[in-house]
Amino acid sequence: MALYVHSTSGPPPIVVPEISRKSASFHPSVWGDKFLAYNNPNAVKTDVDHEEEVHLQLLKEEVKKMLGARDAPQQKLINFIDDIQRLGLSYHFEAELETLLQHIKDSFREYYCSKTDDDLHDVALCFRLLRQKGHFVSSDVFNKFKDNKGKFKDNIDNDVRGMLSLFEATHLRVHGEDILEDALEFTTSHLNLYLKLNLNDPLVDLVGRALRYPLHISMNRLVARHYISIYHKFPWHNQILLDLAKRDFNLVQKVHQTEIALITRWWKDLDFVNKLPFARDRIVECYFWILGVYFEPRYTKARTFLTKVISLTSTVDDMYDVYGTAEELQQFTDAIQKWDISTLDQLPEYMRLCYQSLLDVFAKAEEDMVKEGGPTHGFDYAKDAFKRLTRSYHQEAKWCQVGYFPTYEEYMSIACVTDGLKMLSVTSIVLLGNVATREAFEWMSKDPLIQRAMSVLGRLKNDIVGHENERKRPHIPSAVECFIEQYGVPKETAYGALKKHTINAWKDINQECLRPIAIPMPLIQRIFNLSCVTNLLYDEGYDGYTISSTKTKDKIASILIDPIPV
Repeated sequence: MALYVHSTSGPPPIVVPEISRKSASFHPSVWGDKFLAYNNPNAVKTDVDHEEEVHLQLLKEEVKKMLGARDAPQQKLINFIDDIQRLGLSYHFEAELETLLQHIKDSFREYYCSKTDDDLHDVALCFRLLRQKGHFVSSDVFNKFKDNKGKFKDNIDNDVRGMLSLFEATHLRVHGEDILEDALEFTTSHLNLYLKLNLNDPLVDLVGRALRYPLHISMNRLVARHYISIYHKFPWHNQILLDLAKRDFNLVQKVHQTEIALITRWWKDLDFVNKLPFARDRIVECYFWILGVYFEPRYTKARTFLTKVISLTSTVDDMYDVYGTAEELQQFTDAIQKWDISTLDQLPEYMRLCYQSLLDVFAKAEEDMVKEGGPTHGFDYAKDAFKRLTRSYHQEAKWCQVGYFPTYEEYMSIACVTDGLKMLSVTSIVLLGNVATREAFEWMSKDPLIQRAMSVLGRLKNDIVGHENERKRPHIPSAVECFIEQYGVPKETAYGALKKHTINAWKDINQECLRPIAIPMPLIQRIFNLSCVTNLLYDEGYDGYTISSTKTKDKIASILIDPIPV
C-alpha cells in the first residue's frame, strides 16, 4: 500500500511508499503498576524492624556455633550444610562453609573411598556439595554401589533418599563419567516409579521437584521458597534454621521489592510502552531474570544496572527482529559502534529513545563507580560486548531481508551471540568491584568455553521451544530448521540431537567450574547462575520470558510478592 499526496495543479501526484514493517503479537505486561506500590522513600525503621534485625543476628550466631561444633559427626555436618544451602542462607556463612568443605574435601578419599558400607545418601550428598564448590572428587566413589555385573545393586531401590541424592549428584557430571550417566538413568526411572505409589511421604515433594528442576541447575530463590515450605516435615529439620530462613527470605524480599519499584518507575518514565509499542513490556521479568544471577542484598547496584541493560537489550532485539527497516537498522548499528551521543540526531525518532536510554544507563553507572573510587575498566568491555551483539543482530536481520538459509554451524556462530548471554555475562561483573580485574575481563572477551557453552545452552533451549511460534512471522530459520535442512532429518530427530547438545553444554559448564579456574569463583558463579535462570525460562515447553502470563508469573509472585508466614 502507498500514500498518495494530491496537488490541485502542477506535476502528477507524489507517491510516498508506506514503510512495510513486520509485527509480533506480544501480550502486554501482566503486572501493570503493581510494583510501584513498594516504593516508599519516606519509610523509616520502626522498633519492630530493629527487633527483627536483632533477632536475625542472634539466629545467625546460633547457626555459626553449630557450624563450628568440633564434635559434630561428618554425616550430620554435610546434611546441615545442605539444608543451609537449600534454605537460601549460605550467603551469610560463606567463610565458615568454605573452611568446612575444604576440610571435608581433604578427608573425602579416606572417609568415603576406603569404606565398603557407606550410606548412598551421605556419599552422593558429599560428592555434590564438594563439586558445587569447585572441588574435583572422583565419581569412582559410586562403584561400590554396583554389583559384579556393573549394575546398581538391588537394595538401592528401597533407599529413596539415597537415590534422590545420587540423582542430584549426576547433574554435576563432566564428559566421560559413564557411571554418572548410568546413575542418572537408574535413579530417574526408579524415582518416577516411586512417585506413582502416591505415598504420604514428605520426600515426595522433594522427588517431584527434583525430577522437574534438578537442584544444581535451579534458581536459588525458588529453591529456598519451596524448601522453606516443606522443611518442617522432615525429621532432621532444625527449628533455628527454619526460623532464620523464613525471616531472612522475607527481609530479602523487601529489598527486592524496593529495587523493582524503583526500576519500574524508571521504566514507566521512559514510556516505551506507548512510544515503542512493538517491543515486549517485560521489566518485571527482566528483574526476575537478573535475580537469578545474584539475589544477595549486597548486589543491589549490580542487579539494578544489569536489569536496566537487559530490558533495553530486549527492546533493541525487538527493534531488529520485528520493527526496523534495513536502512534504520544499519543506522542504529553504526551508532552503537560509535557509542557517542553526538550520533543521536542521525537516528529515526523511535530509535533515539532507546539509544539515549542505553547510553544514559551506562554513563550513570560509570559516574557512580568513579564517585565511589571503584574500577571502571569493565565498562569498556561491556560496551564492546554490546557492540558485538548489535552487529550480530544486524547480520540476522540482513539474512531475514534476503531470505538467506544458513547452515547449522553458520547460524550458531551468530545466534550464540544474539541470545545476549555473552554480553550479559560480561556486564554482570562490571559493578562487582576489585574482584573483577582487567585480566578477568580479558579472559571473558576471548569467548572461553564456559561462555560458549552457556550461549549454546541458551540458544538451543530458546529455539527448541520458540521456533514454531517464530515461523508465524518473517524470521530467520531457527537452529531446529537449520539442523533439519542440513541433515535431512525429521523434527523429532532434530529435537533429540539438539537436546544432546544442551546436555553436553552443561558438562562443559560443570567442567569450567572445577578448580583451578581461570577467574575468581564469584565471577564464574555469575556465568553459571545466568545459565541456570536462562534454562529455567526456556524449560516449560515455551518461551517463559516472552510468554510470561502463566508459569513465569506464578514464579515471580512466589518470590517477589508473597511473603512467608512466620
